[in-house]
Amino acid sequence: MATVSDVPDEPGQPPALTALSLAQTSQESKTKEQIITPFDVSGGVDEHGKAVAIDYDKLIDHFGSQRIDKLMLERFERLTGKPPHRLLRRGLVFSHRDLNVILDKYEKGIPFFLYTGRGPSSGSMHVGHSVPFEFTKYLQDAFNVPLIIMLTDDEKFLHSPKLSLKDCRKFALENALDIIAIGFDPAKTFIFADTDFIYGGHGAAFGYNILEIGKKTTNNQIKGTFGFNDTNNILEFAFPATQSATSFATSFPFIFGSNPKTVSKIPCLIPCAIDQDPYFRQCRDNAPRLGLVKPALIHTVFLPSLRGRESKMSASDTESSIYLSDTDNQIKKKVGKAFSGGQDTRELQEQIGGRTAVDVPFQYLTFFLESDEELDSLKERYEKGLMQSGEMKAAATKELQTYVAAFRERRKAVTPEIREEFMRPRQLIFRSMPPEKEQVAMLEERKKGLQKELILIDGEMERLQGNGQA
Repeated sequence: MATVSDVPDEPGQPPALTALSLAQTSQESKTKEQIITPFDVSGGVDEHGKAVAIDYDKLIDHFGSQRIDKLMLERFERLTGKPPHRLLRRGLVFSHRDLNVILDKYEKGIPFFLYTGRGPSSGSMHVGHSVPFEFTKYLQDAFNVPLIIMLTDDEKFLHSPKLSLKDCRKFALENALDIIAIGFDPAKTFIFADTDFIYGGHGAAFGYNILEIGKKTTNNQIKGTFGFNDTNNILEFAFPATQSATSFATSFPFIFGSNPKTVSKIPCLIPCAIDQDPYFRQCRDNAPRLGLVKPALIHTVFLPSLRGRESKMSASDTESSIYLSDTDNQIKKKVGKAFSGGQDTRELQEQIGGRTAVDVPFQYLTFFLESDEELDSLKERYEKGLMQSGEMKAAATKELQTYVAAFRERRKAVTPEIREEFMRPRQLIFRSMPPEKEQVAMLEERKKGLQKELILIDGEMERLQGNGQA
């Protein structure tokens, strides 16, 4: 059996993770464990060398999270007065950390906020990106709470050798327009790009939390969680502290107030795909050492690639994804080529039936078709051979075309001016927001700082103009 040190690392992957996954592969067997990290997502390989779907039950065991069960869904509906989202009903939002704690606090009237994000690696998002944002909007509406959306353009630059910082910043601004088009409430939503907010003068409190969490996080913790080694750049090691800082209300005094005793107790719920969990395991380990509340998480499964359930849609792979900018014809062509669970011939399909568990068009319907009754009917007909694979693809095509067309119409209405308002640091409107007196005091402090800056600028301009006249 090979050891980790015997196995060369592949370029473009976190080296220790790749080596570890290869080291677990027997020389006498073709089996390979699934890889789920923030940088790589792929199902395993069985003893016959065949790729297998991602095993989410195994992920729950491996990550140590908890499954969302029927009792939790019933409690969710009772507290919010809203029926569970289709992703919850169908187990596509399947796992959590401390969601029960968030529900306890909500029941007692204790405020909390939502935090999610996007690593901008392309100009247009795909439908796999829009699904968790749509679910986040549902949570915002159900709980009536503030939402913070982090665009990690700095992370994409650090981890992607082919992307320039200029590219990543441009993608962040374009993705912000897509995210706004999901329909978030501007009075309750703040969106920021790391390169502008953290390094642009508004993120002083945010930066303090980066320093605090960074000081408590060791290199060994990062190596153990992400598989990094000495070939990773130094800022890759540092970035988990940046992503963690958004979990704390104290990072945003202009939203939650400046009283550390009360603001430090405001919890956070993070809806995200399961591959982002490693970032927040580190955060949860270190938060109590800073006197801060551990963030809670709620995990979604991945929208499968067009090629099959063994991998997720990827923005960098146009053949695996359906983009929110795709035309109806492009969607039809892509779904037409998607991996099918149907049989090779019409006769076999009628005799044996299709396999919905691996049929990508049917899987897409589980994400996008609202009606449970219609979905159940399609499943039953397909599995009994009463429906051909072409018909299933046609049903998925129609649903996706409708979904993307509605998005395109909303996207047309999102202007750069609207984006600017969403990304402006400001007081959000929500229950238990800071008292008016505290809001006024914070605005006065910001105003004084701006006035002082204007005086200095005027002085500089007068000096330059004087030099010119001389």
